[in-house]
Amino acid sequence: MSSSVFTRPFIPGAAPSVTATAPASHLDLSFLRQIVYEQTQNVLDPSRDYLFETRLSKLLRSQGITGLADLVASLQMRRNPSMERAIAEAMTINETSFFRDIRPFELLRKELLPPLIEARRHARSLRIWSAACSTGQEAYSLAMLLLEHFPSVSTRNIVIEGTDISSEVVQRASFGTYHRIEMNRGLPARNIVRFFTHEGEDWTVKPEIRRLCNFREANLCASTLPFSEPFDIIFLRNVMLYFSQETRRRLLSNVHRLLAPQGALFLGSSEQPADPAIWTANLSGGTCYYRPRRLA
Repeated sequence: MSSSVFTRPFIPGAAPSVTATAPASHLDLSFLRQIVYEQTQNVLDPSRDYLFETRLSKLLRSQGITGLADLVASLQMRRNPSMERAIAEAMTINETSFFRDIRPFELLRKELLPPLIEARRHARSLRIWSAACSTGQEAYSLAMLLLEHFPSVSTRNIVIEGTDISSEVVQRASFGTYHRIEMNRGLPARNIVRFFTHEGEDWTVKPEIRRLCNFREANLCASTLPFSEPFDIIFLRNVMLYFSQETRRRLLSNVHRLLAPQGALFLGSSEQPADPAIWTANLSGGTCYYRPRRLA
């Protein structure tokens, strides 16, 4: 399908004319927002439409598509599931850093993990889930916390699962390699020395950290989550900001079923459970976490 273009009229003596793609219309942008919603349940406000231009530029270049209007026209002519998934992934926010918002990690170290580890000493493994893990810094931060402050815990009994909807960031998390700029965001120098090797400006987690973490693709808004065994700790932080209330309720209902009776759920500082009837809020150490209430 040929692209829709507009050109400047020729004016003698003027610079050569420039060919440009037609700008995306409001209907084009609405169509793209709907794709993102169908794939991720993220409700994008029209005020954020400007992000499509920048975040999809790499995808457009790789596909030889000249602009958003042509992308929409192509998808309207023939739906392309892999392309729609790529659009949704590109629009997903992947902001993260090591030990992001240190308070939940300090609360784990001081209050929650000691009794939990003692209770699990003769039972099953300690299981932690980093949902929407992005490039893996949260999962690796949890692994470093355990190895640094609870060295008596057998690493064979530690399972840290990291999931994200984006295949690209899951692959990066699996590699565990980070640029110097990423390393300087929240990671103490002692952890860098102990848990990473480096080459040039890239740093890679050592095997003792890497083997504790498993990463996989998962859509949190799917009807079922990819786990059957319960978790002791679940980090679900800054994930639901753009979810509808119904999507939040359904997700947290599934999370409730996956959290052990004495487990702890951490949400983002501006997030709350959609159904407070099934959660007990606990405030400690300047942060809030949630315990699952037993259902009758």
